[in-house]
Amino acid sequence: MCSVTYDSRWNYQQYKDWNYNVVSQSVRHTITGNTFTISRAAESDQGQYWCEGDRASRPISSQPSDPLTLTVKALPKTTLTVKPNPAFTGETVTLMCSVTYDSRRNYQWYKDWNYNVVSQSVRHTITGDTFTISRAAESDQGQYWCEGNRASRPISSQPSDPVTLTVKALPKTTLIVKPNPAFTGETVTLMCSVTYDSRRNYQWYKDWNYNVVSQSVRHTITGDTFTISRAAESDQGQYWCEGNRASRPISSQPSDPVTLTVKALPKTTLTVKPNPAYTGEKVTLMCSVTYDSRWNYQWYKDWNYNVVSQSVRHTITGDTFTISRAAESDQGLYWCEGNRVSRPTSSQPSDPLTLTVKDQPQPVLSISPQWMNPGDSVTLSCEVDKTSTDWRFSWYRTVPYRAGLLSLSDKSYSLQPLSDNVTSEDSYTLIPAGPTHTGGYVCRAGRGDPVYDTLYSEPQFLWSGDGDVILESPVHPVTEGDSVTLTCTFRHQGTNPKLNTDFYKDGTLIKNETTGEMTIPTVSKSDEGFYKCKSGEGESPESWVTVRVPPGSIVSISLTRLLCGLLVMSPFLLVSIVLTVKCCRARGLCSTVKSCQDQIACDDVIEQNESSV
Repeated sequence: MCSVTYDSRWNYQQYKDWNYNVVSQSVRHTITGNTFTISRAAESDQGQYWCEGDRASRPISSQPSDPLTLTVKALPKTTLTVKPNPAFTGETVTLMCSVTYDSRRNYQWYKDWNYNVVSQSVRHTITGDTFTISRAAESDQGQYWCEGNRASRPISSQPSDPVTLTVKALPKTTLIVKPNPAFTGETVTLMCSVTYDSRRNYQWYKDWNYNVVSQSVRHTITGDTFTISRAAESDQGQYWCEGNRASRPISSQPSDPVTLTVKALPKTTLTVKPNPAYTGEKVTLMCSVTYDSRWNYQWYKDWNYNVVSQSVRHTITGDTFTISRAAESDQGLYWCEGNRVSRPTSSQPSDPLTLTVKDQPQPVLSISPQWMNPGDSVTLSCEVDKTSTDWRFSWYRTVPYRAGLLSLSDKSYSLQPLSDNVTSEDSYTLIPAGPTHTGGYVCRAGRGDPVYDTLYSEPQFLWSGDGDVILESPVHPVTEGDSVTLTCTFRHQGTNPKLNTDFYKDGTLIKNETTGEMTIPTVSKSDEGFYKCKSGEGESPESWVTVRVPPGSIVSISLTRLLCGLLVMSPFLLVSIVLTVKCCRARGLCSTVKSCQDQIACDDVIEQNESSV
């Protein structure tokens, strides 16, 4: 707008820049009177503008105006900020619009590019440059942008770049409890985590009455971890947690509740098989915990906490402790404990079990009936120590010693297995029995893997009740030193005449008696064997005679005779052995010799040598 102060009756000329470019009209440039209008200003319109006024009736113009520089700037940029983004359902979201040029503007808000003008509502409010969404919902998601308008100028700012608001469901909190179930005394760790991020504070609750878990001597909270030391049954219950952002008041979704179970330490069970055991037998001790099988086991013997260590005879494999070839030193109290590989707490110790180790047993064989008639059913019964079980039985018939057959160590006789040698029953039946079954029988028992065998039983004899000639011998073992009489009887001779009779031992003729009887005045171990008699009436079945040697007899007699012999042959040894002789007397070894003559002879020699010294 050009004006001259003198009056208003002037014509005006508009110029741009100092090269006297007269401003001409165009589509965007119009001149009306003293006014030059630029519509839709562009940067090309920038420059210095000045004007002059001419009077129609007077040729003299006014002085030219001072030049004015027109500056044309690009529309100011609008900036949109959205916090927080992404947001969680229920949170308050703030969208702030700003124009860099100045702040005196009105703002228009849009959602998505279809120019949906954002209107206010209960949850949506506009205050100045701020658009607030309270209690954000997933429906609030979308692209937001804004423009700033000056109250005195109709042209808006450039629109802001669009910002996509994301509204997510509240993040889920996850609670992990380890171990669960726990045992009393263990440390339990509860860990809370939020999938979205880790910059949270955590709140812990027990049970659904919103009991906030507080710290104590046994309960500590560090970051996302709640630790229970020395767990007790009172710690059982439902636990859950929430994660809160320090800068945002809305919590995460609470975790699913986890029920912590605190159990008493599981009981350990110890089994020992076999028990009692016998020297040389394999013994298996097995430890088990009722809870599960993932345990390491510790073995103890006796209550002084002697840890069982492995050796040549003692091996530990998992839950099993094996004693191979048990000895008397293995007797005692055994107990065990189970330890979890991943957990330091032990199980309760097992109840102690006493392992008993006995000498190798000798079964007792009985035959019923011992005198049979043809066609009888005869039962052989084998009895082992009644405190033991799980035996399998082997049955044998005694025969004179023969190479190739199983024999005892002294080869006094051989054992011929019966046809069905091994049975799980402790009895064996001969059906029907006849004269061919007459003779001695032996049994033995075995059990386990590898098989552990008992000693052989003493032989017992089966007699035929219909034989013409019978050799009557002692049924039970006779003791060395006793007198034994064998009698040959004749079934069909009512008066039992004393006929000329031959007596055989192990198939060899040893004596002929006219009385039908043979007496061994002093039985020795060498007299043990199979006997039979033969006469004109016939031949008896073989009978076995067992001779039992009293404990200590062999050693005592041998020692006494050895001393006597040494003293007689070498008196000069007396100085070195006189103390041994005195000890022998004190222990009564000389009193166990076979006869008084042996005692007297020994004493005489000792006294003679003592006097000579």
